[in-house]
Amino acid sequence: MPNAEVAEQPTDDATPTAAPPALAGGMRWWRWSRRAAPMGTGFETERYLAKWLCISTAIGIVAGLGAIAFMQAIEWVTRVGLGGIVGYMPPSPIGEGNVGLEPMARPWLLPLVTAVGGLLSGALVFWLAPEAEGHGTDAAIDAIHYKGGRIRARIPPIKLIASALTIGSGGSGGREGPTAQISAGFGSMLAQWIGLSAHERRIAVAVGMGAGIGAIFRAPLGGAVMAAEILYIHDLEVEALIPGLIASIIGYSLYAASYGYAPIFGDQAGIGFTHPIELLYYAILGVLCGIGGLLYERTFYGLTTLFHRLAWPRWVKPALGGFLVGLLGIALPGALHTGYGWVQIGMSQPIPRRS
Repeated sequence: MPNAEVAEQPTDDATPTAAPPALAGGMRWWRWSRRAAPMGTGFETERYLAKWLCISTAIGIVAGLGAIAFMQAIEWVTRVGLGGIVGYMPPSPIGEGNVGLEPMARPWLLPLVTAVGGLLSGALVFWLAPEAEGHGTDAAIDAIHYKGGRIRARIPPIKLIASALTIGSGGSGGREGPTAQISAGFGSMLAQWIGLSAHERRIAVAVGMGAGIGAIFRAPLGGAVMAAEILYIHDLEVEALIPGLIASIIGYSLYAASYGYAPIFGDQAGIGFTHPIELLYYAILGVLCGIGGLLYERTFYGLTTLFHRLAWPRWVKPALGGFLVGLLGIALPGALHTGYGWVQIGMSQPIPRRS
């Protein structure tokens, strides 16, 4: 395993977490399969692949079902909050229905809705599971490097509900981070139930993160690569690549069976490489995107530090953030929700306004 960029603290693996009674039979089957599998060491042996085929399949199933549940929760909160109260539905990409632009019927209610969404989300997170704060991937990576891959069982459902409340009420955020933490939490629980080592628990959490991304963003190969590379700055967790690919494909297949197999932004037939001079434009674009990414990262964590310094109760601060986002959204609706529909508009012909 490559050296982690962040030093890992030792963890106690002497006493694995006791399995619930309902899983006792599954654990007996697991111990039998470990004895029956061909012997050998290394991540290319039959025994390794047989073991992780079972684990990755379970993680992929939960990642796909979790992505479906998360998407449905966001859609419901969006219909009730933004649609029912504000009279506004954000545009969506082609792969998710291609909802067009529409005017905001009651814009003065938007800050109230986003503030209430932040208040409910903050209360749920800070009272029950403070680890679920933020976008999700940081907490999962922290669990891998400092907690031996252990994530509490309550994190996935709380993260699902809190993130759906935030995004569905108009909060500016993506679906990938919460989905990654939801499926990573199940990977951690499964690894503890069947008594995996700390190193294997870390792989299970990484595989869960990749499977969640691969499912909800309909990019199974990208999810597998993410599972291998997200843990380090310069290295890859090669042992997570094959399990990540298995879990991502299964998660994607389940999610796509419910929401369709078309790419999120549709088939962009008019976009392609046609002339070598375009490489220069891509290089310039890459530099600009890198600079934009750095600015976003500095702004994001700078505002996080600023909000942490406020002498307010922690669970109230998300309400303030939601209120400010609502004010911004009145002038710039593209700042609301996930923003994928606005990306679609930038990639395609303008979507006509609905009457």
